[in-house]
Amino acid sequence: MESKPDPKFLTVAEVATMMRVSKMTVYRLVHSGELPAVRVGRSFRVTEEDVDEYLRKSFYSAG
Repeated sequence: MESKPDPKFLTVAEVATMMRVSKMTVYRLVHSGELPAVRVGRSFRVTEEDVDEYLRKSFYSAG
């Protein structure tokens, strides 16, 4: 049985840098439910996989 590697969690700032957008944009995506996130204390963490998935979907729907 193949186990999935542990997800790599990114901060909102890291996601913003990765996507080349502002942190506010990332917060909007999280609050609207477009980008899944885990709440840790008062901050959010997003898995790298979810960021990749979001970008993949956005890329295809753009064309």
